[in-house]
Amino acid sequence: MDKSVQKKANMDWRTYIHSNPKILLGKPVVKGTRLSVEFILGLFAAGWTEQQVLESYPTLSTEAIRCVFAFTAECMQDEVLYTLSPLSEAG
Repeated sequence: MDKSVQKKANMDWRTYIHSNPKILLGKPVVKGTRLSVEFILGLFAAGWTEQQVLESYPTLSTEAIRCVFAFTAECMQDEVLYTLSPLSEAG
């Protein structure tokens, strides 16, 4: 793995992501906002670009967005993933 990629993969997301039971019922959020990791990932899943996210939510930074992905990647490392069966075709 390229050293710059490895460095980014090892970034400390804790600088930007935290959880507080008083904010969104404890969902992980970007510090200083009420924007949850789940919400931000949903924007990207819906096809938003980084530029659109940053313009729509000026409290976010590029680094904060990268930390959302770093946090998610770290959470997924130890999770068990299940293979989903394809939906049956309507006959």
